[in-house]
Amino acid sequence: MKPRHIAQIILLSAVWGISFLMIRIAATTFPPVWVGMLRSGSGAALLLVLLKLRGNRLPPRKMLPWLLAVALFNNAIPFSFFAWGEQTVPSNTAAVLNATLPIWTMLLGMAVHRTKMGLATILGVLIGFGGVALVVYSRTSDPAPGQGSLTLGITVIVLATLGYATATLIAKAKLQGLDPIGLATAQLSLAASMLAPVAALTRHPAHITLPPVLAILVLGFAGSGVAYFLYFNLLAHIPATHVVAVTYLLPIWGIFWGLVAHEQVAPLAYVGVLVVIAGLILMNSNMRRPSPKIEPRPEPRPAVDCEAVKS
Repeated sequence: MKPRHIAQIILLSAVWGISFLMIRIAATTFPPVWVGMLRSGSGAALLLVLLKLRGNRLPPRKMLPWLLAVALFNNAIPFSFFAWGEQTVPSNTAAVLNATLPIWTMLLGMAVHRTKMGLATILGVLIGFGGVALVVYSRTSDPAPGQGSLTLGITVIVLATLGYATATLIAKAKLQGLDPIGLATAQLSLAASMLAPVAALTRHPAHITLPPVLAILVLGFAGSGVAYFLYFNLLAHIPATHVVAVTYLLPIWGIFWGLVAHEQVAPLAYVGVLVVIAGLILMNSNMRRPSPKIEPRPEPRPAVDCEAVKS
């Protein structure tokens, strides 16, 4: 990879990594459904401007049922559930839980296609989950009260990650070949439309202050807008197996931004992050295939692949 591509990967991972902290800040004022709605809506607004300027196209209307499914599982549910879970789970722990996304995607894919795992893949899965268990244990062993709430928060975040994995499988099966920026714009717009009536009928935010508003803007414009552009730009210039390096960096950035926000991180959590990354590397190396001498022109990828490595 060229230095500028490495710099883009680091920037992309930093933007996605800070999303977990921004979710926690936004959730101090905005209810979870509002966080999901505002994040989706602001991201869609930025991508719509980008779509018009670049001449990208929205997906055809016949794809609407699948677009609704992807918007539900890839944006509406995860965006809201992460905000719900991070009311009790620190942002650094949420980042590590999100790192299990490639594992869930692979397991669901194998269940749907009835394929078998190789030994290296099995070891990668076990090592990855073992690392997550270490991070979670480092939190539950703290003397802080409210362990029941912590358990609920962790469960909700895992369900959000399963939503990402489900959306990935749907998009790969039904939405291949569509304009990626158009697809990203459509799914974020649909997610905001889904969440708007729910937000209107549920608890409204009170005592709105500047930090949560800024957090929402960072989530929408940077985490769901600029990040899409960076991701697809990378896919257009380097192999997808190199772009997956973002996945390995996310837990590290999650820990880093958590430290910036003065979140407590137990020494065992650092070990857990390294174990998770080792499991992901083992899984990815086992799934790689020998590259041809002349790489084919990269095909457009669905926008959901962008979310397969972040919150």
